[in-house]
Amino acid sequence: MRRAISLALAALLLAAPLTIQTQTTDEASVKNAKQARAALDAMVQALGGAAWLNQKSRMRQGHLAAFFHGTPDAGTTKFWEFHTWPDHDRVEYTVHRDVVQFYIGREGWEVTYKGKARLPQEQVDDFLRRRDHSIETAVKLWLNDPKTILVYEGQRLAERHLADQVTLISAQNEAVTIQMDTQTHLPLRRTFEWRDPLYKDKNLDAEEYDDYHLVGGLPTPFTITRFKNDDMTRQQFLDKVTYNEDLPADFWSVEAAEHRIKK
Repeated sequence: MRRAISLALAALLLAAPLTIQTQTTDEASVKNAKQARAALDAMVQALGGAAWLNQKSRMRQGHLAAFFHGTPDAGTTKFWEFHTWPDHDRVEYTVHRDVVQFYIGREGWEVTYKGKARLPQEQVDDFLRRRDHSIETAVKLWLNDPKTILVYEGQRLAERHLADQVTLISAQNEAVTIQMDTQTHLPLRRTFEWRDPLYKDKNLDAEEYDDYHLVGGLPTPFTITRFKNDDMTRQQFLDKVTYNEDLPADFWSVEAAEHRIKK
């Protein structure tokens, strides 16, 4: 009997360090997740809080510069970009605004003087990936899902600013990393990885945000730079941004745009 009790005590003593270690790890994970959420909450408040979360539409007007292997193409393209949460996007190009692209739901269309046509699937997939991994989607959808994992990864340098870095991992095992200025809490950089469907290698998509201006009470970046695998691919220089504009009833109609442009 005494031997049985001794063996039981020995087993408990051996198990105790593992139990303590597990509890310590769990506590550290909870603390880390709270730190990550606090950083994201501060970012949302810096962006405008409820006004940013509840915006019904956004229009960005400016010039677009494209790059190939870090070298800019000649000239820039004028554009108007409209977005309504969650899945309505419209982009108009040229001075006459006679090239219009729609990304509605999971489909992409282009309208020119020749009429309407479906956009190449590769182009649609690229746009949808960025929309699915945008800061707006990460905050409005991922952050509200209890299955999303939040990881605070410390402070990093982003655009020569000290930034808090947080990664969100969705229930589908997708990840978005956001770097926020430690002083202003405004987002400086957003990154995510995606696997090439043909070559199966991973690609890194990144956007950097700079030159913030206050528009309708909402801090807004007027320079947005896009990277693929650390190579600059596109840069937007905004001239005008508006929020919550009333749009025409047929604004999201591909057929209405086709009728207007073909006149």
